[in-house]
Formats: sequence, structure tokens, C-alpha cells
Amino acid sequence: MPDQTPLKTFRQVLAPNRRAVILLALFLSQTGCGGGDAGKNPLVVYSTHGKELLLEFEVGFERDHPNADVRWLDMGSQDVLDRVRSERENPQADVWWGAPSTLFQQAEKEGLLQAYRPTWVSEVATDARSAGDFWYGTYETPEVIAYNNAALKPEEAPQDWDDLLDSKWQNKIILRDPLASGTMRTIFCAMILRSYQTAGSPEAGFQWLKKLDANTKDYVANLTLLSQKLARQEGLITVWNMPDIELQRAQYNYPLAYVIPRSGTPVVTDGIALLSQAKHAEAAKQFYEYVTSKESIVLAAKKFYRIPCRKDIPSHELPEWIRQTPIRTMPVDWKVLEERSNEWMKYWDSQIRNKGTS
Repeated sequence: MPDQTPLKTFRQVLAPNRRAVILLALFLSQTGCGGGDAGKNPLVVYSTHGKELLLEFEVGFERDHPNADVRWLDMGSQDVLDRVRSERENPQADVWWGAPSTLFQQAEKEGLLQAYRPTWVSEVATDARSAGDFWYGTYETPEVIAYNNAALKPEEAPQDWDDLLDSKWQNKIILRDPLASGTMRTIFCAMILRSYQTAGSPEAGFQWLKKLDANTKDYVANLTLLSQKLARQEGLITVWNMPDIELQRAQYNYPLAYVIPRSGTPVVTDGIALLSQAKHAEAAKQFYEYVTSKESIVLAAKKFYRIPCRKDIPSHELPEWIRQTPIRTMPVDWKVLEERSNEWMKYWDSQIRNKGTS
């Protein structure tokens, strides 16, 4: 395995100051300091998939492509979009791997992506891909209510979204900060959309979020902090995506379990895209095909609890939990969510965050 690049090494050392890490890492990688592999072809990946999955696929890709030097940066999905926007005139990354499809749709509209038609184009549903080939779905990601199962029995945990508003959970809920997280934005906006379609207004949804805020002890910056705080019982409940909760308890033995809400849950299409004006376009296409191949999709399902978008994966090759976990999908108007999410999250940040009442 090649030496770790600054994009990983400095992130681990200076994790509390994410902005400093990003700026310092990119400066060093661009100036040749700190450990890129001399003579190898760099490939920069922005991703939301976590260091465990990213390291696995870095090693595998570099094994199959000995001249490649994969450099990844793991961050929240909204952070990726904001960063790609800021780098429009001087792109630093080649591949964006991981985020709700709504964020890829925004990036496509803004001309931040380049079209690419993968070899498996016919194996995903039309609603899980860009009509212009600018992004494609990789995983289907259900959102769940997670809890510390050392502190709560399964029947004691909230069973549905509205149960989170019960006053008995005051100061017992910890959430990811939705301004940086596409997952949390999706959950919040889905709660607004439950009444928006009939009422024609987001007001009822805002009131729901205000009540949730009243029960929320903290909004944290990343999944690592979220998992650690739940494991230490600094809070007992969160909402997040099912694959990450499975991974946290499997790899770190955190006392976590989850409930799939009775009334249904948003199932997010998680995507991949090539970035516009990528400096290493051919290597980027090879990486794109590698991480979305049948073999890689099955590996991600078995080792990292990802549910594939591809429909040509034989069910017997997938883990039993995918075949046997019933998921009631909440109807979500993804077009409205994509159009209104920024407006709604700005309102939440200015008018609701830390102002809720039970």
C-alpha cells in the first residue's frame, strides 16, 4: 500500500479543525509536499462514505492500477457541493462519490459535473440516474431512528417520526448538523413535505422541527462524534442512515440499534459523478467503473452495509439482511425537495435551531 497522502494524514491529526485540514492538505498535495507517490498518477476523490470504505477501495484500485495514487477527502455531502462550487474556476477533485441525488441534481444544473455513461447504464432505474448522464445512483439508503441499545430496550425506543417529539426525549436526542449533511437535510425536508403537499405551506413542518429542536441536546459536526456521544450515553437517540449505523456497531462495537419508522422512511439514492474539468479524467473514469462494478457493489453490501441501486446483482450474492429487512418507503417529492431544501434549511438555521419549544 502506498504512503498515506496529506488528504488523509492531516485529516486524522487535525480532525477538530476541518477547514484547516482541507486547506492545508490540498496545499501540500498541490505543492508536492508530504507524501504523494512520485511518478504515479494522482486521482482526487471527494466522498461522504467514511474512511473505512474509502481506504478499502483505495487499496483495491491501486492494486489493480499500480500507477494510480488515490487521494480522498471524506466530508459531509453538503460540504462537498459547497467545495465543488468554490473550486469551479480551479477544480481540485476528479470524482464526487457519495451524496443524495438531490445534491447531484443541483450540481448538474450549475454545470459542475461532466457527462459520463457507465458500462452498466441499463442496470439502474431511470429515476436513479441523470437523464443527461451527469450522475448515477450507486446505493439506496434508508433513513432510520437509531438508539443506544444498552440504555433502551427495542420497545422503549421511538417507533415512528412523531414519537421523537415526546417530551420524555428532551435533551436525549443528538443530531448531525443539517447544514453540512445531505442525510439530515433530506430527513428534515421529508418531515416538512409530509404536510407541504396538502397544506401548500412548510409551516406545519417547521413547527414539527421546532418541537424536535426542543428535544435535541446537540448538533454535531460528523458521524464519528455522533456515534461516540451515543455510545457514551451523552444522548440516547438520533436519526441517520441505516448503513452507517450498521457499520458503526459492527466495526466499533458501539451499542447501537435502529428502528425503521412504521409510517415509512425516505430512501435516498446515493450517487457518483465525474467533476467538470477533472484534471485526471481517464483515471477518474477507471475509478468510477471500479467502485461501481458488480464485484465492488457486492463487497460494499457485505462489508459496509450498502444496498445496491444496480438491479442486475443476483440476490443470493447479497447479504441476508438486505433480502430480509422490510423497508416501507415514504413518498417524497424529490423535485420539490431539491428546489426548496436550501430555503428551508436557511429558515431552520435562523428561526428554529436552539429555539424550539416542546
